[in-house]
Amino acid sequence: MTLSLKPHYSAVVIGGGQAGLSASHYLTKYGIDHVVFEKKTVAHKWKNERWDAFCLVTPNWQCQLPDHPYDGDDPHGFMVKDEIIAYVDRFVKKVNAPVLEGTSVTSLEKVGDLFRLSTSAGAVTADSVIIATSLYSAPAIPRAAERIPDDILQIHTADYRNPGQLPEGAVVVVGSGQSGCQIAEDLHLAGRKVHMVTGNAPRCARFYRGRDVVDWLADVGQYDITVEHDGMTKKKHDTNHYLTGRDGGRDIDLRKFALEGMSLYGRMDGVSGGRMIFEANLKSNLDNADRVFNGINALIDRHIAEKGIDAPPASVYAPLWEPESEPAELDLKAEGVTSVIWATGFLPDWSFVGLPIFDGTGYPVQRRGVTGIDGVYVLGLPWLWTWGSGRFLAVGKDAEHVVDHLASHLEAARPVLKQAASA
Repeated sequence: MTLSLKPHYSAVVIGGGQAGLSASHYLTKYGIDHVVFEKKTVAHKWKNERWDAFCLVTPNWQCQLPDHPYDGDDPHGFMVKDEIIAYVDRFVKKVNAPVLEGTSVTSLEKVGDLFRLSTSAGAVTADSVIIATSLYSAPAIPRAAERIPDDILQIHTADYRNPGQLPEGAVVVVGSGQSGCQIAEDLHLAGRKVHMVTGNAPRCARFYRGRDVVDWLADVGQYDITVEHDGMTKKKHDTNHYLTGRDGGRDIDLRKFALEGMSLYGRMDGVSGGRMIFEANLKSNLDNADRVFNGINALIDRHIAEKGIDAPPASVYAPLWEPESEPAELDLKAEGVTSVIWATGFLPDWSFVGLPIFDGTGYPVQRRGVTGIDGVYVLGLPWLWTWGSGRFLAVGKDAEHVVDHLASHLEAARPVLKQAASA
């Protein structure tokens, strides 16, 4: 779609990922004129910031973009990178959103009854704005990286593709969330020596009592729990559980990797004199991950008992390996380390937003995407409303809710907005 920028829109969407495109889908259904500003290209991260062996962690049936459910023949499988990109590309074509790619929004401010956006393509005004830029704008790399010896390659997970891109030698992976564990496994399976620096990420079984754990949790109702349930507001800052859909799906057990030669460490505390320094919490990190693993299985056990379901017997994970001590440091040169991969997450970029919509942690204050400023919305964030809000599962449902609210706002404010736009 070839677009020329208009001076005014009823709605502007910032971000052309799955959230922004979902919003555009519903805006089009309402007949609301709008434009989508995308800093890079549509679905950029899926195409350019995933490693070669990347696959979904949740079953294919959870791919539920608006009017675009998973359409393959393996609903309980896990799409690999090329299949995911093809799924997203079909959605992009179906939505046919009015996207201006390569267009950065540099400021968003309220001017009278309208919003003014400065972009690399020019300035526009809008009656409403949906910010769909996610929390993953830029790699988060600790300052300690500056003290890694210059002859050691450093990359973030966003730039990792495969073991062959790294120089020969040992690899340190810092961070044990989903990406860190899956990349560590990728390197481990390729025969590379891996030093894994753990954190507080929990883990989850892939299959339990005859079914994928995700299927059980869907039956239990876990994916319907919202942030308004007791104790759930903190979830928006939680690290994702580690497991994998690779080769049909399996657990990721760092203890098993340790038995096979992977070296494990506690959380990184710094770098000094060519040595990486660690906190003495490897054992607690592993124990806490296993506690969550067993806790999820126990939840499934209760569900099976309450419903009288015929299923294979219950089990409790017992550690396969225990650290003999808490390693305090790693001499990078002595251990032949030639690469460090930072699996330390991402940072959001709200710098262009000149509106008072954030809390003390920098997270937007909102209720299912509706902020405290009339006409301003956010979309696509983890736990915006449910576990699936930042994923294919529920981003469409949130987008529908947001656009429903936006349409009602425009209708109620139409006389004032029409006068403001023509002024």
